[in-house]
Amino acid sequence: MQIRKPLLIIGTAVLIVACATNPFTGKKTMALVPNSQLFPTSFAQYNEFLNENKVIKGTKDAEMITRVGQRIAVAAERWLNANGHQSYLKDYKWEYNLVEDKTVNAWCMPGGKIVFYTGILPIAKSETGVAAIMGHEVAHALANHGQQRMSAGMLQQLGAVAGNVAIKDEEKRNVFNQAYGVGSTVGVMLPFSRNHETEADQIGLYLMAVAGYNPDEAAELWKRMKANSGGQAPPEFLSTHPSNDTRISNLIKWAPRAKEEAKKFGITSFRD
Repeated sequence: MQIRKPLLIIGTAVLIVACATNPFTGKKTMALVPNSQLFPTSFAQYNEFLNENKVIKGTKDAEMITRVGQRIAVAAERWLNANGHQSYLKDYKWEYNLVEDKTVNAWCMPGGKIVFYTGILPIAKSETGVAAIMGHEVAHALANHGQQRMSAGMLQQLGAVAGNVAIKDEEKRNVFNQAYGVGSTVGVMLPFSRNHETEADQIGLYLMAVAGYNPDEAAELWKRMKANSGGQAPPEFLSTHPSNDTRISNLIKWAPRAKEEAKKFGITSFRD
């Protein structure tokens, strides 16, 4: 008890002082690692990745990735400025690169460093499809999801340490470690990750609409993603991502709201 009480006090104090507010959702989020530390590390890792992979430059596809990325970034800045967050992007350094890789993927590192793999372009199918993916990935960066995942991982480790310190009996400690590992992953970390994906889906939909891209295409994109997966996906509760069907349903529901949001910025028609 003498050890557990200080650990509880420390953990509570950390949660109280190390919080940030997500401007898109208004929610308080964990920020145990400040962006002033996270961004430089992210930028260095991004440059290392580019040096180790084949970056495509000067093609129509590469130019499209940059063009769409810039439009989404401008949409984000317009939205943030209009909602009282004028300095939010001051430390972001946007960069968009197309990398030759058959993997069906795209990602955005903290601070705005984005990669599209060539393997995802056939499924994107069009510039609007690329915008749906770009909006989602940019949303992860804007909502500081990388920062939150790192913070959650640190708290997960703190809980494991606290349990091992408090439980003296070796057999009980082993049972705790097994139960804690499964319980904290399935019950906390995976739902946490799925929530991030859902947030990025919704924020990304709004961003693509404000950038002038038809948000209806996002659901169509995920229908193609579902077909490409061939139904090979784990149950949703064991996955870091919502199921394809959940995403499609959400995107269809949110598309009219995204169009209404775009109207606030004078966008009443969308690019093909």
